[in-house]
Formats: sequence, C-alpha cells, structure tokens
Amino acid sequence: MRKLLLVSAALAVGAAGGANAADLPVKAAPMAPAYVAAANWTGCYLGAGGGYGMWNQDHRESFLSGAPDSFNQTSGGRGWFGTVQGGCDYQVSNSFLFGAFADFDWSSIKGDTELSIATFPFAGTEKLSRSFAVGGRIGWLPTDRLLTFVSGGYTQARFDAYNLSFNFATGGPPFFGVNAANRGGWFIGSGYEYALGWLPGLYWKTEYRFADYGDRTDTVFVLATGAPFENTTSHKYVQTIRSELVWRFNFGGPVRAAY
Repeated sequence: MRKLLLVSAALAVGAAGGANAADLPVKAAPMAPAYVAAANWTGCYLGAGGGYGMWNQDHRESFLSGAPDSFNQTSGGRGWFGTVQGGCDYQVSNSFLFGAFADFDWSSIKGDTELSIATFPFAGTEKLSRSFAVGGRIGWLPTDRLLTFVSGGYTQARFDAYNLSFNFATGGPPFFGVNAANRGGWFIGSGYEYALGWLPGLYWKTEYRFADYGDRTDTVFVLATGAPFENTTSHKYVQTIRSELVWRFNFGGPVRAAY
C-alpha cells in the first residue's frame, strides 16, 4: 500500500509540472531583418542662385616689334554674379555617384587694369561679364541626405572691351582701347549638396571653383584711328564661390536595401 501511495504522488507531481511548463511563454523565432530603402540621387536637376567672384591676371606689354615695354604686373577685379545650372547624376552605390552638368553665369566682376604703353602708365576698367562651364563631378555620400563632391571641366569667359586713359590725368579722355575677348580654359571645384527635407526634391548646393584661362595676347589700339599701337599679354585666373537652390526630379528606385 505504501509503495502504491508513493507512485501515485510521483505521478501527480509530474503531471502538475508538465502543466506548468506548458503555460510558460515560448521564445519567438528570430524575425528576418527589416530592410529600409536607401535614398537615391540618380536623376536630373535644375538649379539657380548666385555668388561672389574675383579674377586676377599677370600681364606684360610689348611693342609691335616684340620688344618688351614692361615687366610682369598683376591686377584684377571683384564682384557678384548670378547663375543657372542643369545636370544629371547616376548613383553607382550607397556612397558614390557620377554626374555631368552645364551652367551659365551673368556677372559684374570688374577692376582697374594699368598697362604700360610706350613706358607711360595708362589705366582702364576691365570687366568679366559672363561665362559658362561644362563638366563632370564625382560625389561621396557620408549620409543619404548629404553629398560632397569634386568637379572639373571646360569653361569660357567673356571679358568686355575697355578703354585706357593716361593714369596721371584723373578723369582724362581715353587714348587707347582693347577689344572684348572670349577666353577658354579649365576649372576644378569642390562643394556639397544637402536635401532640405521640407519640400520634396529641393536641395541646397554650395561650390568653390578655380578657373585658369591661360595666356592670350591682345592688341592695344589707338581709339582715334583704330591703328594697332602695341600688344598686351595676360594670363587670367578666376575664383568663385556659388550657392544655389536645386530641384531634383526623375529619380529611380532605391540603390540597395539598408538594415
């Protein structure tokens, strides 16, 4: 009888334990990772804005015979400009993109230029009035909303015609002139672009550029007769800082999924 009671008690305890175990919560199987689409910068854009620029030049004058009339001199100008731009980008990974663009600037970047003409100083106001650039850029995305990039390509600038007056006679009549010229060269730049967020497709871009327009020889002519008098050879450099609002459109799907 005693053995029968012990066996019955053991069976009761085991049944109670099994029931309690069944009531315990079971650990859920691990869920598959959630995937979030990364932002995609692939597409085209239009932009408009403005900035500040300065040009500098190293120049020297020579007689028509080729004999030098001056040592190397430096002058330049400063001023504001407006710009419009269009381009397209292609994002090749979560962090990098390639792009191509073109832009046009209207400017009033001007300053006084002093030339040595027949060993006498003459001065006039030279102005960079417009320019355009076509090129490409390589970008790196530290976040999906911020793009940093380097750019480079071809540029052409228009320097307007200017007259030259005797520098010792302030307000005196001009005696000589130099014709307007379009100068071609190359540029390199660096900047950033940021998704503003409060309006879909609206971005803010800021870029610094350095442009080199190389050497060019222009004729200094007599205003009264139009006859050439001597030559001026200059090497021009332009630096600009520009800021634009950019509207992006025609974007593709996500580049890849993120965690």
